[in-house]
Amino acid sequence: MKPIFAFRLFRILVHLFEGLATCALLFPWVGTGRRNARILNWSRRLLAICNVTVEAPGGVPALQHALIVANHVSWLDIFVINAVHPCRFVAKSEIRAWPVLGWLVAQAGTVFIARGSRRDLRHVFKGLVAALEMGQRVAFFPEGTTAPQGTVLPFHANLFEAAVDSKVMVQPYALKYVDARGALHEAVDYTGGTTFVQSVVKILSSPPIRAQLTCLQPIDGAGAHRRAVAEQAHDAIAGALKAA
Repeated sequence: MKPIFAFRLFRILVHLFEGLATCALLFPWVGTGRRNARILNWSRRLLAICNVTVEAPGGVPALQHALIVANHVSWLDIFVINAVHPCRFVAKSEIRAWPVLGWLVAQAGTVFIARGSRRDLRHVFKGLVAALEMGQRVAFFPEGTTAPQGTVLPFHANLFEAAVDSKVMVQPYALKYVDARGALHEAVDYTGGTTFVQSVVKILSSPPIRAQLTCLQPIDGAGAHRRAVAEQAHDAIAGALKAA
């Protein structure tokens, strides 16, 4: 085991246990503002341990109240977005099984949905509408799974209905990870048969990673059709990644 990998692994384990203690001992007693501040700071420190820096190249100002959607590349995505603008996430149920991190993202307010479960979808949809109507920022990955960098899979439109019903804006984010030369970083892809542990090892063993998170023009959900909003968001993200 290389010394630098061992050191990063030790730091990440210590950081995870600190997160566990914060969620168990502090989160039940603090409001949304303090929780979000803790989530932002913890996410930034996690990324720093993984040798990931976050950049926000160009783009438009981020809305404080919106339904956030982004392309899905890696397990890092949740923490990259939370390191800039903490959100309440909707994620696939497989994430709940991640060692330690699954429990932590659950305590941070993530709602899990089983793939293909209509019952889960109805339950999550009602929760999304309620959260958006209370002024919260909610985020999800409409592809439903991770895709190779530089590609964007078709978007599932169902959860976009929450923005239509609550009459809020949908704000797309384009996300990619690059190396020092600006090329797509090979260590980040989390597709095929790659396991969570294998992905963590690859990232901790890799050269520095730059996460580029571009905030795109918001789309008005009021009075729109969910499929039209989903297509607009998909095209905006795909166009931004292609242009970059």
